[in-house]
Amino acid sequence: MKAEQWLAERTFHHSNFWDIKQLVEAKERQNLSISLCLPTLNEEKTIGQEIVILKAELADRYPLLDEIAVVDSGSTDRTCEIAASFGADVYVASEHLTECGDHRGKGENLWKALYLLNGDIIVYVDTDIKNIHPRFVYGLVGPLIGDPEVHYVKAFYDRPLAFSGGLRPTGGGRVTEILIRPLFSLFYPELAAILQPLSGEYAGRRSILEQIPFPIGYGVETAMLIDIYERLGLYAFAQTDLDRRIHRNQETIALGRMAFGLLRTFMSRLKRADLVELKRDLPAIMRQYEVHESDYRQLEHNIEELERQPMIEVEAYREKFCS
Repeated sequence: MKAEQWLAERTFHHSNFWDIKQLVEAKERQNLSISLCLPTLNEEKTIGQEIVILKAELADRYPLLDEIAVVDSGSTDRTCEIAASFGADVYVASEHLTECGDHRGKGENLWKALYLLNGDIIVYVDTDIKNIHPRFVYGLVGPLIGDPEVHYVKAFYDRPLAFSGGLRPTGGGRVTEILIRPLFSLFYPELAAILQPLSGEYAGRRSILEQIPFPIGYGVETAMLIDIYERLGLYAFAQTDLDRRIHRNQETIALGRMAFGLLRTFMSRLKRADLVELKRDLPAIMRQYEVHESDYRQLEHNIEELERQPMIEVEAYREKFCS
């Protein structure tokens, strides 16, 4: 099977890329530049540590990264102040590309990073990681530097669930195994070989990222995979085992809202590909319930999953990068 062959040929361990000096030399031979985007919203507890560790090893000691930037959604804590004090470039997403309007969401930050950052390769790393390590970057850029046929690299890892009593040795990836992998198995079977499609750490070449739309909310990671797959096929992808990731886990009720947004994004792509026919537009209201003693209350959440157009279609972007 093609997926099994891809799994064997395009699945790496971060230790395959431990020689950062060698990566830098290969990067320079290819005249590549690499940018790190750290999307944030109220991450003052972890952002400083991430910047210190990644900058010290991957910018100061070895010049693997050409820029480190925080793209913020409007934090109300000290996230931006801390990030700037440790040497990161800091951008508030709402202050840039104002002619395109402003939306709130992680996908908005990732989309605007394409305009704000200059790298040929963009690395995205979430900012709630408690065990940050340089492997979260070099493990992702390694396959891109090593093989021009690779355009996008996803992370996977053991994701222990954090509880007050300690760490469970297994768990995490709940929405992946309950929702996304079954959907991939039904409609995009080859993509089921991507072990953690919803991981928040990935790297891609600007040349493909600028060509695809970005949902501003929960669906951005799934949309990237489907859209790149439809354009370039399975062998445009690679994945790297980063061993372990310890982070803040969400409650099940929050994962329900995430699943709703993901489904809207997924269904829009199935419709676009003529894989399903929808008789009406999908509703944007997610209904959940809470109970207090004998009082039952319905909660309604508006989850539209708006999408940003491919960045290459934005005039300001073309003026900056294509002139």
